[in-house]
Amino acid sequence: MSLINPADSVERQNEKLLQIAQSLMRRVEQKNEQSGLAYQQFERAALLETQVRERTRALERTLDLLQDSNARLEIANLETETARANLTEAIETINEGFALFDTEDRLVLSNSRFCRDLLDIEERLVAGLPFQNYVSLISSSRFLALPEGQQPQEWAQLRMQRHGDEHVVFNVQLLWDRWLQVSEHRTSRGGTVILQTDVTDIIRMERQERDKMRDQQAKMLQATLDHLNQGVCIFDHNQILVGWNKKMDGMLAPPRRRAAIGMEFSTLLDRLRDDLVFHDGFDAEHLSKWANHSIRRRPMAFEVSRGGNQIFNVFAQEMPDGGFVISFTDVTAERETARALYEMNEFLERRVQDRTQELGVALAEAERANASKSRFVAAASHDLLQPLSAAKLFISSLPDKVENPEALEVIAKTETALMGAEQIIEALLDISKLDAGKAVFKVQPLNLSRIFAPLRDELSPLANKKGIELRIVDCDLSVRSDPGYLRRIVQNLVSNAIRYTNQGRVLVGVRRVGERAKIEVWDTGRGIPESEQRTIFQEFHRLDATNSEAGLGLGLAIVERACKGLDHELNLWSAPGVGSCFSLMVPVNDAKTERTQPEEFSPSRDAKNLHGLLFMLVENDPQLASAMSMMIEGHGASVIHAHSAEEATALLHEIELIPDAMLLDYHLGYGRTGTEFYESLSADYRDVPTAIVSANRSKELKDTCKRLSLRLLEKPISKESLRGFLSQIPTARHVEF
Repeated sequence: MSLINPADSVERQNEKLLQIAQSLMRRVEQKNEQSGLAYQQFERAALLETQVRERTRALERTLDLLQDSNARLEIANLETETARANLTEAIETINEGFALFDTEDRLVLSNSRFCRDLLDIEERLVAGLPFQNYVSLISSSRFLALPEGQQPQEWAQLRMQRHGDEHVVFNVQLLWDRWLQVSEHRTSRGGTVILQTDVTDIIRMERQERDKMRDQQAKMLQATLDHLNQGVCIFDHNQILVGWNKKMDGMLAPPRRRAAIGMEFSTLLDRLRDDLVFHDGFDAEHLSKWANHSIRRRPMAFEVSRGGNQIFNVFAQEMPDGGFVISFTDVTAERETARALYEMNEFLERRVQDRTQELGVALAEAERANASKSRFVAAASHDLLQPLSAAKLFISSLPDKVENPEALEVIAKTETALMGAEQIIEALLDISKLDAGKAVFKVQPLNLSRIFAPLRDELSPLANKKGIELRIVDCDLSVRSDPGYLRRIVQNLVSNAIRYTNQGRVLVGVRRVGERAKIEVWDTGRGIPESEQRTIFQEFHRLDATNSEAGLGLGLAIVERACKGLDHELNLWSAPGVGSCFSLMVPVNDAKTERTQPEEFSPSRDAKNLHGLLFMLVENDPQLASAMSMMIEGHGASVIHAHSAEEATALLHEIELIPDAMLLDYHLGYGRTGTEFYESLSADYRDVPTAIVSANRSKELKDTCKRLSLRLLEKPISKESLRGFLSQIPTARHVEF
C-alpha cells in the first residue's frame, strides 16, 4: 500500500512526503530508548526520501516532455491554420467556382464563386453537406433553366448517374441566358473536385457564329436557286412556302415574294388554278392529293401551260424533312421546235417519196447503161487480148536478134508495158463479168494448202526484192469455195500488202471461227485512213497515185466483187502508220474432219484509237468547232466544247475531270489568248497534250508554243495536221505479234 495518492499532483505528493519525514524524525528523537526501532524507522525514512527524490526527478522530466509536446502541438496547430488560410486564399483567387468533397462525398470547403449564380441555395452550401443533398439543392433552384420537358427529379437522377464517372464535363443553362460549364474530377484519395466556369460569352459567340453561318448558307442557297434556269418553289413539312428563286417571278407571276412567303400550298395553288392548264389528264386535284399524302411521296412529273403560249415541265419531289420541292422548266421552245420538226419531217417524207420515184427511174436507166458498158468492156477486152498476145510474142523474139544494149532496154520496157496492159485488160474483163453477173463460180471442197503453197513460191521473190518478210502460215483446213477466184482474192490481197509495205513483214494465216475459216492478211505498211477505207474498193482508186508501183487500182475492186459473189464476208482493219488487215470468212467443208488450228497472229505494230478519251475544245467559231468535233468523235473520242476561256474554266470545274487532250484557239476574245489560258491551267493540266489553233504565223507565237511544249496547228487546219496531233495522244490499244 502506497503512503501517497498517485492521483495527487507532484507538489502535493512532495508536501506529504516531507510531512512524513518530519514526523518520523520527531518520533525518533522522542524515543531514544527505543534505539533499535528508531534506527529501522530512520533507514526506512531515508529509503523513502531516496525514492521520493527519484520520483521527483522522473516527474520533472515528464513535465519537461509534456511542456515540449505542448509547444510543438501549438506550432503544428499554427502551421495548420496558416495552410488552411493559404488554401482558402488560393481557391478564392480562382476565377471558377471551386468545391472539394471528401472520400465520403461530404463538402469540405468551397470558394465564394461556387454556385454564386444560384442565389437561393448559396447560403445552404456548408461544410459537411452530402453530395446527394448538393445535387438536390441545385435541381430545385429557381435559377436553374431545365431542358424542355424535364423535371428537377429527372435532372438530379441523371446528375447522380454521371457522378460515378471518372471525369465529367457538361454545360448547365441558367436564367437570363447564362451558362455554366461544370467539370468534375477525382482526387488521388478518392475525393471529388468540382469546377464551375462561366461560359456565357463563349456560348453566345458560338450562337452568333452559327446564326451568321446559317445566314450565309441561306444566302448561298438563294443565290444558287436564283442561278438555276428552272423556277423552284420550296415547301416545308407543314406545306408552307419558305422560298423560291427569281426565275419563278417571270414564269407564273405568283403573288409577290414577300407576300407569298409563309403561304400554304393549297392557298397558292388556288390562286394559280385559273392561270394554269394541266395536260395529259393530270389536274390540280392530283397535285393537291400528292402534296397531302402522309406517307413517302414518289417523284412526279407533268406538264402545264399558261396563257396558251407557254408550256412548263413540272417536277415535284419530296425532301428528307417531309417538305417538298417543285421545279418549273420552260419547254415552250422545245415543244415549238418538236412541232416544227414534225411538220418538216412530214414535208421531207413527201419530198423523199417523190425523189425516190425519180431516183428509181434514174437507177433503172443507170443499170441499163452499166449493163451495156459491162458487155462492151467484156467484148472489147476479149478482142484486145488476141492482138496483144501476138505483140507479146513478137517482142519476146526480138532479144535473140538484137545485141544493142540500149535496144534491149527499150524492148524490156516495152514488154513490161505490154504485161501491164494485159493485166488491165484481164482485170477489166473480170470486173465486167462480175458486174454483169456472168461470172461462173464453181464452189467445191478445197484444201487451203493448195492455194497457200503456190502463192508463197510466187510472191516471196517480190517481197525479198523489197526487203520485207513474207510469212504464209501452213494450213490444211478444207473449205468450200471457188478455187480460181479464192486464189485470185488471196493473191490480190497479198500482192497489195507487199506493194504498200516498205518495211516490216506481211503475214497470212487462218483462224477457225465456228463453222467458218477466217483468212487474214496482215501488213505493217502505211495503213489506210478511215476516210478512204470504203473508197479503196472502187475501180481505179489508189492511195498513192504518184507511185508507179502502186498498181492500177483494180485489185481490191475484184476482191470486193468476188467475195460478194461467193458470199464470203470481207472485212478491213487499218490504222495509218501502223498497218492493215484484210480478212474474209470462208465456210469450212463439213465433209472433212476438223484440222489443227493454225497459230494465231496479230499486227506487228501498235494500233491507236481514241475510244474512251475526253477532249477539251475551246473555239469561238461554231462551224470550225463543229467540224473539228466531228473529226475527233469520228475516232471514238468525246468532245466538250467551250466558246471562251471563262466557259472552259467553268466546265472543267463542273465535271471535275482532267481531259486527255486540249485544242485551244489562240484568239479567245476579251484580249485573252490560248497560250495565256493554258499557262493559267498549267498547274493542274501541265501533262495534258495541248495544241494551239491559229492563223498567226509569227515567230513569237512559235517560240511561245515551243517554250510551253505546245503543238501549233496553223489555219486553215487540214485533216492531216489534225490527225498528226491526234496520233500523239496516248491510247490503250496495242496489238503485237
